[in-house]
Amino acid sequence: MTRGEKLLERMRANPRDWRIEDVRVLCRRFELDLDLPPGGTHYGVSDPTQERHVTIPFRRPLKSVYIQKLVRYVDAVRAAREDHHDRHP
Repeated sequence: MTRGEKLLERMRANPRDWRIEDVRVLCRRFELDLDLPPGGTHYGVSDPTQERHVTIPFRRPLKSVYIQKLVRYVDAVRAAREDHHDRHP
């Protein structure tokens, strides 16, 4: 299990008390785009495999609902990447 997978599982098991720095690490490990619009208060997490993106506020600690959404998003990205890899080996 990679460090990214371990972090994802820890977030899945306990979605409370995470910081935006942890989100940055998770996004980097799974090669997700993490953008903060100029003057914005929310980060945008996106990936080309998904039509939608997830927004996460900069507040600390992050509410568990945002971590839960991020975990589901990472799961969807991983599934889409696997599907693409299976179709195009």
